[in-house]
Amino acid sequence: MMRATGLTTAGIGIALGLGLLAGAAGAQTAPTRDDIVGKLNHFEEAAEVDLPALKQQVMERAKSRIKNDPGPVNRPLIAPDLAKLPTFTAQIQFDADTPIIQPDSYQIVGRLADALVHASLLPYTFLIVGHVESNAKTREANAILSQRRADAIRDVLVNTFKISTKRLQPIGLGEEQFLDRAKPTSAVNGQLQILTFAKLPEDEPARPTAAPAPATKKPAKKH
Repeated sequence: MMRATGLTTAGIGIALGLGLLAGAAGAQTAPTRDDIVGKLNHFEEAAEVDLPALKQQVMERAKSRIKNDPGPVNRPLIAPDLAKLPTFTAQIQFDADTPIIQPDSYQIVGRLADALVHASLLPYTFLIVGHVESNAKTREANAILSQRRADAIRDVLVNTFKISTKRLQPIGLGEEQFLDRAKPTSAVNGQLQILTFAKLPEDEPARPTAAPAPATKKPAKKH
């Protein structure tokens, strides 16, 4: 009995040790600001994408009832040119069927905000692209949900972290551009992407506004 108890205790110790190692490994895999910057700072040229038109196409295709639809696995990408842009894929968790960001995911949103104000990324605008995995809901409902989630991330970056709204364009692709086309129901397809989209217009460098010269008092006339 004593020997069996000793083995059990040792087994527990090994299990705890493995658990700690696994936790440390998980912490190491969490993306840092520099990880995100490294993914996004390789911009070469803007993609030829008309965002308002793309949003309309997503909704039209999601609502259509095409008889010869090839199904989720073979459905063509709706915006293949986006694959040419520098991309960071974020594992941001939302409450089920809502655009509400779960508290545990605010850390990664904060790191994303830190990355977007890094000197190498300040000259660029970014797409916030929402996706949804194939599920029991309609494609139209998922397209709407993916847009609301992209909007939610944009709102947090703007309102909480003070990122300029001019640098962020949210768009939801729903089920129309799976991240893993071979597994449409995989949770991977619910992840959110940040893409370096275009360069900001080059403005003249901001200069401090010169303070107006104090008004000179005219000498009072002698009466």
